Amino acid sequence: QVQLVESGGGLVQAGGSLRLSCAVSGRAFRIYAMGWFRQAPGKEREFVAAINWSIGVTYYADSVKGRFTISRHNAVNTGYLQMNSLKPEDTAVYYCATDHHGYSDLSEPNEYDYWGQGTQVTVSS
Repeated sequence: QVQLVESGGGLVQAGGSLRLSCAVSGRAFRIYAMGWFRQAPGKEREFVAAINWSIGVTYYADSVKGRFTISRHNAVNTGYLQMNSLKPEDTAVYYCATDHHGYSDLSEPNEYDYWGQGTQVTVSS
């Protein structure tokens, strides 16, 4: 079994920054990719960003491009989401997820095998 633990959420003013972390532990399945999603109250879970674990190619939703940066530290099996210039509309529960079987569309939640418990990000205006 694989466990994902997110950290780094919190309350921040508009224009501020937060850095989310996602630590992966458990049985050593190969990680093909990590993704970050978010879900605001009353809305569907939406794709934020993803990264190919081995070569580091990144993908972003248009809404966060230029403001958020996804990265990973392979040696410690941890992924990160650096969020800058935060806006009130970024308020949501943020989830990390990992793909262990190879992927075709990293923007799709069904692509992923394991999920973290989520961390709340609240941006005040």
